[in-house]
Formats: sequence, C-alpha cells, structure tokens
Amino acid sequence: MSAPAVAVESPFASRLAALLAMLERGLVERRHVVRLALLAALAGEHTLLIGPPGTAKSELARRLHRAFRDARYFERLLTRFSVPEELFGPLSIRALEEDRYERHTDGFLPDATIAFIDEVFKANSAILNALLTLLNEREFDNGAGRQLCPLVSVIGATNVVPDDEVGEAFFDRFLLRVPVGRVSADGFAALLEAGCADEWSPPDEALALGDEDLGAVSLAAHAVALSARVVGVLADLRAQLAEQGTYVSDRRWVKTVWLLRVAAAAEGRAEVGLWDLLLLPACVAPDAERQAEVADWLHARLGVREAYAPPRLTRVVQAFQAQLETEQNANDLDYDESGRLRFSPSEVGTEKAEELAGEIGDAKGGAGALRMSYSRRRRYGPAHIAARTAQIDDLLARIAAYAEELAAERASLAATRARTLWLDEVLLARVDAHLAATAALIAELAERARDARRGFENLPRLSADEAARYADVPEPVAHEPLA
Repeated sequence: MSAPAVAVESPFASRLAALLAMLERGLVERRHVVRLALLAALAGEHTLLIGPPGTAKSELARRLHRAFRDARYFERLLTRFSVPEELFGPLSIRALEEDRYERHTDGFLPDATIAFIDEVFKANSAILNALLTLLNEREFDNGAGRQLCPLVSVIGATNVVPDDEVGEAFFDRFLLRVPVGRVSADGFAALLEAGCADEWSPPDEALALGDEDLGAVSLAAHAVALSARVVGVLADLRAQLAEQGTYVSDRRWVKTVWLLRVAAAAEGRAEVGLWDLLLLPACVAPDAERQAEVADWLHARLGVREAYAPPRLTRVVQAFQAQLETEQNANDLDYDESGRLRFSPSEVGTEKAEELAGEIGDAKGGAGALRMSYSRRRRYGPAHIAARTAQIDDLLARIAAYAEELAAERASLAATRARTLWLDEVLLARVDAHLAATAALIAELAERARDARRGFENLPRLSADEAARYADVPEPVAHEPLA
C-alpha cells in the first residue's frame, strides 16, 4: 500500500507552479501539453506534438524557450526540399579553402538551447540521420570533429507518424509523444476570448530556469528511490505491451524511469509515487489510440490489488453462498433412541410410515433389523457451525483490511491531485472514480459475506446429545486464495 502523499513545501516546486501558470496563460485546453513539455525539458528529453496545424504547437515551443534564462531558440519548418544548411548552418568557405568540411553553426540548431522543428518527418534521411546524434548525445559532427551542443530540449511537430526505418529511429528519440487536437466545443468560447486578450508576456527573470536549476534537479533525481511496487507495475506493463505487439526499447524504459524520477525530484519528493505512473501513456505508446489503451490499463490497475479484485472476491463470496445453500437444502436420516433409522410419521403420515417400516422389517428378517428412515433437513453441531463462521470471519477481516487499504489509496490520490505539477487531471479523476467504485463493490461483497455468516449461524442444530456424538469439523470451503 502506498503511503498517503504529503505536499512538500518546496521553493523550487512553488516556483515551477508559478512558471507553469505563466506558460499556460491564454492557451486553451493545453495545460497538460505545456506541463509535459516542461517536464521533458527538465529531464533533458524531447517532446513530439502530434496533431493538425493551427493547434498552438509552435506557440508552445516559443513559450517554453522563454522559461529558460539566456536560452537560445531555433525554429524551422522542414519540407522534402529542406537541405542541411537550413538546420546546421552554411559551410565555412575558409575551412573549405583549407580542405576542411565545416559549418558555421552560430544561430542554428547545434547552437540552440530550445528548438522547434515543424513537420520533422518531411526531411530527407540525411537530415534525420544527423539529427539522431544531436538529439540523443547533444553532439554534432562538424567536419572531422564533434561539437558539443547546449541543447536542452527539442519540440517536434507532425501530423503523420513515420513508418520507415530512419523515421522510426528518429521517432524513438522523442521520449514524449503528445497528441494535440482542436479545442473542444466546451472550450471554443474561451478560445475566442483568448484571441482577443493582451499579448502574452514572458515570465519574470526570477522565475526563469538557469543551468544551476537544471543541475540541481538532475542531482536530486539521481537520489530519488524507485519502490518495488512501482517496478512491478512497470514490469507488468512491459509484458502487456509485448503481448499486444507494441515494441518499447530498453532505452525508452530507462529514459521513462528517469523522467519519473525528475518529476518526483522537481516536486521535492524522495520517491517515485504510484500515481506518477500516469505519465506513462505518452512515454511508451506511439499514438493517441494506443495511449488510451495504456491509460485504461493503468486506471483499472493502480491502487487496486489483483488478489482482491472484485471479480475474484466475488467468486470467493459465491463459494460460501453456494456452500450455505447446499447445507440449508441437505437432507438427513432420522434415528430413533436405539440408533435405528426410522421414518417420520409427521412427514409421510403414520399409516405410510408403519407400512414402509413393516415392509423393510420383513425384508430384513424381523423386528430386530434396521428399518429405513425417511429423510429430513440435516442438522449441524456447534463444531460445524463454528468452523464455517470462523472461516467467514477470516474473510471479513481480510475484506475490512483491504477496504482500509483502498481508503488510504484514495487519500494518497487526493493529496497527489492537490499538489501535482505534471499529472493529467482527467486521468487522476478516472482513477479516483475506479477506486470509489471498487470500494463500493468491496462493501457490497462484505455485506453478502455477513449474510452468509448469518445463514450458517441459523442452520438447523443437533440436540446437545447428538452434538456430543457428531462433533466432526468440516473441511473448509474451497475458494481462490486471497493474498
């Protein structure tokens, strides 16, 4: 069970919250996109925005660059006719005269801190291959040597996901793939209003991030712990994606965990929380459809232990209910004082009982033989009933403990919702709704178990003398194990 999250009074987190508020101003329904882009930049990773033109992708990139102090910005729209000079700078004439193939990179991508590359997959393979090294290693092959680049993060934009080998390799360099659609009908009026608002003003110098801030976040992230529970969910998701045929490279998993650590460190936390895993869809799935599938998997799983999943617990309770019904409807044979089986005149009538008894007695060779008895409802001794109720009491104790666990998970989630900088409120709300529904089902199953317990307590009982002779303890009701 995850401990309830505690809002940490971190000056850096407060500063980030103010910075994010500035970046989001006037951007309708782009809160989550802005936050993911800044988180990626803090982690030294890149973001790919997938969506049609006119959805504020370039505006977001321009604002992001203003979040960093003294940052150099580069922006370029690529076409199939783009040449390397457009991104990496012109060739140096002086270097050519000296038989060296070098570029003037000042003011171009190798010299940028934040960059926006629109229609990234329309470039030819020569440009994409050069970009691979620059994005991943922050180095640019310039002539005979490699030039170190100050690049913090690249925001790419596209409305087409590549399907060729070079394009897929470049696609993998973007840790976050974020679908960006048109503003919804509910947000349309706000969009029109925002279009008439004053021009956006960049954050104050005091809010902007410097190299020292990035270094401090990186240092803190290295110390952030990763719990066994979080690793377990990541391993299960990896297996789930592999089963579905969605390939996620080992490099991407490592980078994803680094992003989770940075998210925790930026908020002043010492451990990756369970709810941080709601960042995973944009990291491990390539498009909106598969990201929705990962989100569904997460929202159904996070905070809910598989051993106590309602379907399994329902089967356990049903096993007790079925056993109760069997024992309530079970028939038994009646014994007289001498231990002989007999028919009950009250159940079949005196005349019929005597007739049957006489026939059976004759068949057995006389009055001293055992006579067949008419069946009646089975009766049970204290040992039997105590065994059944004790087993249900154990089940009820387990259910109560799990109900407390669910309540703690919801409290943890509520605390996370109150202080998170990065998580999508829509996903958080879905998880909370699922936990609430699970808690309601667990409460309903507990009541059904209590009803079964009352049923066992009210089973027909043997007399004291009979109970003394028949004190056998029954085998426990068989059911699926609960961890």
